[in-house]
Amino acid sequence: MPKAARRTFVLVTTPVALVALLGAAAPPSTGSKGVGDPYFPLAGNGGYHVEHYDLTLGYDPGSRHLDGKAVLTARATQRLTRFDLDFKGLTVTGLTVDHTKARFRRDGQELVVTPEHALRKGERFTVTVTYKGKPAPVTDPDGSLDGWIPTDDGAFVAGEPQGAMTWFPANNHPKDKSSYDFTLTVPQGRTAVANGVLRSQRTAHGKTTFRWRQSEPMAAYLATATVGKFKVEQFTTRTGIRVYNAVDAREAAAAAPVLKKLPSVLEWESKLFGRYPFRAAGSIVDHAPNVGYALETQSRPVYDSAPDLSTLVHENAHQWFGDSVSLTSWKDIWLNEGFATYAEWLYAEQHGGDSAQKAFDDLYAKPASDELWEFPPGDPGSGANIFGTPVYARGAMTLHVLRTTVGDRAFFGILRAWAGGHRDGHGTTAQFERLAERVSGKKLDGLFHTWLYSPGKPNRP
Repeated sequence: MPKAARRTFVLVTTPVALVALLGAAAPPSTGSKGVGDPYFPLAGNGGYHVEHYDLTLGYDPGSRHLDGKAVLTARATQRLTRFDLDFKGLTVTGLTVDHTKARFRRDGQELVVTPEHALRKGERFTVTVTYKGKPAPVTDPDGSLDGWIPTDDGAFVAGEPQGAMTWFPANNHPKDKSSYDFTLTVPQGRTAVANGVLRSQRTAHGKTTFRWRQSEPMAAYLATATVGKFKVEQFTTRTGIRVYNAVDAREAAAAAPVLKKLPSVLEWESKLFGRYPFRAAGSIVDHAPNVGYALETQSRPVYDSAPDLSTLVHENAHQWFGDSVSLTSWKDIWLNEGFATYAEWLYAEQHGGDSAQKAFDDLYAKPASDELWEFPPGDPGSGANIFGTPVYARGAMTLHVLRTTVGDRAFFGILRAWAGGHRDGHGTTAQFERLAERVSGKKLDGLFHTWLYSPGKPNRP
């Protein structure tokens, strides 16, 4: 080829050649739909971490209409030209990123956001979403409802595992934990209860506004904004925990003797598991006969009716196991439910009831055909099974076998080390197994394999 021609060729094609050789301009960076949870693949979102939610809600129980504004302060964990929020059902009326209007579209439960300018990895940014409509719950794989569940005088708001997206845009997976501020306005005569500490309450022009703050990190599914006609009790325990109880009048008589024990239950659990992990505590006792469950909403469990003492112990044990120490995958939910169930057994054992050994023996006596042995608690198989009997009862049985194997001193040391070492964070079953071996000095892989992962009824230990 003549030299001049070669020179012309090089001058014309050098940009193209460089693009090919250097991998082209960086491809668009988009946050993933979901964080890869095997049971809920669209839960959560990739590419960012929400540091704080500031939620401003107005709810009218009569019309069941909600007006909302969510301000999310987040940090990009990769370069982002687009990202998703989990948000289902309500109408988005406006959306900005860093106070600049951003494009958005709906794709099932995903709210897909395209900011005007790409976000750099490590950059902090603010997303503001305004929305309105009639929130409705989602139906979980097991057929139960969660999210914003209307009641005859307000709403029962409990988001495990999917329901947070029914009332605010979120990075809705336990792997992403954040602090929260809530400003909740309801008609005068109604009470709106959220997580954490009540900062203020003000009534004007026929409406009451409640401001709440949850300072410690919280997974979105543990947030609540339950509304109803409640009798309210507030006090501070001798250890400085601020208690706020809100009780539907229809449940008050049955709830009173149980709620009276809350300070002593928290004190007992603190001695067993370590310092209570939050500034606030309490209970929301609603009258919601169509719900069928209670939930360990952070710092203030919500009950669909007056709880019995075992339920109170269970939901408050979750403040350590599930709330403060959160899951990294819904597959590991036995770390929540098995632990809270075993707390019930321990409470009974230490307060004049049956021993934990008797609770274990009564369960083990069930035939191999019983639902208790339907699937192993460490591998429920699908989202439809995460609230099944094996997760709770066989999960607790696993802990009892661990206790009898390593002895009480090591066992309770393991529980305290787990709650303290992962406080405000996350844990996995594998991490718990390693901790148990380290504290006890025993090889325990066979025990955990048998009781957490083996199908059918295990041989008696």
